[in-house]
Parts: sequence; structure tokens; C-alpha cells
Amino acid sequence: MSRTTIHGHADEGFGAVADAFAANFAEQGERGAAVAVVVDSRPVVDLWAGVADARSGRKWTADTAAPVFSCSKGILAICAYLQVQRGRLDLDAPVARYWPEFGRAGKDTVTVRWLLAHRAGLPAVDRDFTLDDVLAWRPVVEALEEQTPLWEPGSAHSYHAMTYGWLVGEVLRRITGCRPGELLRTELAEPLGLRTRIGLPAEERGSVAVTIAAPAAERSMPVHPMAERARTMSGAFPFPADVAGRVVFNDARVQAGIPGAGAVTSARDLARLYAACVSEVAGPRLLTPASVADAIAVRSAGQEVYGPPDAGRRWGTGFLLDSPPSKRMVGDRSFGHDGAGGHLGFADDTRGLGFGYVTSRMRGPADDRSNRLTAAVRLSCGG
Repeated sequence: MSRTTIHGHADEGFGAVADAFAANFAEQGERGAAVAVVVDSRPVVDLWAGVADARSGRKWTADTAAPVFSCSKGILAICAYLQVQRGRLDLDAPVARYWPEFGRAGKDTVTVRWLLAHRAGLPAVDRDFTLDDVLAWRPVVEALEEQTPLWEPGSAHSYHAMTYGWLVGEVLRRITGCRPGELLRTELAEPLGLRTRIGLPAEERGSVAVTIAAPAAERSMPVHPMAERARTMSGAFPFPADVAGRVVFNDARVQAGIPGAGAVTSARDLARLYAACVSEVAGPRLLTPASVADAIAVRSAGQEVYGPPDAGRRWGTGFLLDSPPSKRMVGDRSFGHDGAGGHLGFADDTRGLGFGYVTSRMRGPADDRSNRLTAAVRLSCGG
């Protein structure tokens, strides 16, 4: 088997990251991927390799973007904290203050923070959806308004795999007048010069990496029926792939229309975005120290209502936190989000660090590629 050529650079002291990245291709079945690390606004790792489209053989390039699934949630959380810093959003206020219709069916006391911390009791709704319903936005919003929580809000947590995007996104829309895709573009992508989008322009779609489904054996892991309903948006689409192995998130309409899972970005832009949260990348840092302190306070941990056996995952407000052993970052102050298939982006304010890893090949729950990379980053940073 020929060895995959690794492109890009790793600064002196970060060779372990390059080694781990190469090992993912040699030992973990990586097909196309990129990893980037930014420290104090300086790119110290920017590596890419393999193919962006296994069907055509199109190569991965420095700027290749990929669908990153739930990494989208961390991006929406950044947008929410920007509104907090402007005095327009109180995380501990009832959602109904900003979205009055939401207060029906026993949801009048649900806070914005509970939406962001997966504690609202709304990972799924009773209404069935078609894909067209989901892409239309309003049908999902109306269903959430009418839905009775599946448990007493605030008392427990379970991952809101898809509904998170509409729950947080509608609050932001009520405040700003913008849906998540437009808000991402104007608040983050354009100011920072990022090719990070929920909804790529038509002329850019042909350059996006094509996601490959995980092997069938990895896709057959048992899932709680309610968790299955949550991740398929009440049957609107198969997730992570259909019976033929086709990944619906390769569809540009889905990328644009699933606000909590449809973002497309490159590794270098994901790292730059998170670095900008904790250091001066293109002006003042995006998140104040007070925002970071609030974001990394643990709000949800332990066994989920409908989740798999607890593997140590910890949630702050809108962000996944360093969660050994299942998802490692660099330390207790790391915050970001991973995405189905292996993607990961995060920041760490003790190091002024931003990290981004994106891949074209999905893997199952035992996937360890990002953990290998973050272990190398910790080693390189002396921790």
C-alpha cells in the first residue's frame, strides 16, 4: 500500500501532531482530512492529505471544506455569547421572553441556558416531518412551540442532536432578525475571513469534501428509539446514512437547512474561529474572559435520558468540554464541539489556542482519530 503524502507544515515543537496525523492515514483508515492549530493568532499546524472525493479522486487541498455536523452547535453558541456580551440576551431568562409562542405546553419556565445545555426536554417532537418540512424552517419552529417536554425541563439532560439548531437559532432570529446561516456569515465568517458557512454559495459547492459513511458494522450500534427519532428529525432523513450508505448531509440543501448540524468549514478556518474566541486574531477576541468562564462551567454530565452508556461527556453552555476518555481536548478550560464522523473544533484560553480537525470518512463510536491528534497537541504544548 502506498504511503499517503502529507501536505502543509507543523512548526518546530509540533512534530508530534504531524506524526499523529500521518498515523491516522496509515493505521486508522483515514481517506481525506485536515488538522490545524493556531496559538496566539499564529498558525503552528496546518496539514492536509488524501482525497476530498473518493468517487472522482479529487484531492484534498489547503482550503478544502467539509460538512462538520454538530461542530455547528459550537458555532451557534459563539453567536449566542456575542448577543450576551451586547446585552441583548440573558441566558438565564425564560426562552418565552424572546420567543413568546415557545412558552406553551409547560415550557414557560424553560431558560435559554437549558436549550444550550441539552436540558430542555426537547430532543425530539411528536410530529412527523418530511425533508421539505425541515428545510422550510417554520414547521419545526411551530412543532417546538406546541411540544410538551419529554421530561421536566432542567432536571436532566439528553443530547438535542438536531432540534438544538432550531431552538437556539429561533432565539437568535428573534433577537437579531437573522437565521443562523446569515448570522454566521455576518458575525463570524466575513469579519474573520472564513470559508465557514451554513449554506455555501452555489459556485463553491463543487469543492466541498464528500462524506463517506462509516462501515456498516460501525453503523449498526444499538440506539435508543427516541435518540433515533431525534437524530433523524422525526424521520425526515436517514442518519448517519441510508441503507445504501449514502450520507444525506452531502446534499447542499441539507447543509443549508439543518442549523445545528449543517455547517461546512475547513480545518484551518475552524481553528482560526476558535482561536479568535480566546486571542486577538482579527481584532479583539470574540469572547470575553467572563463569557469563557460562564461557557466552561459544567451544566450537564453523567447519564443522558436517551443516550448511550455515559462515557464522561461534559457540557457547558452550548459547548462540549474536555471529556476524558471519550473526547479529549487539551485541558479543563477547553471548550468547543465535535461532529458526527470524527470532526472536532475547540479553544483553550490558557494557551490562546484554536484547534480544527475535519475528515471525509465517518467512523463509529470507537473512533479515536481526534483523540490521537489532541494527545499530540497536549504533548506539543507541554501538558
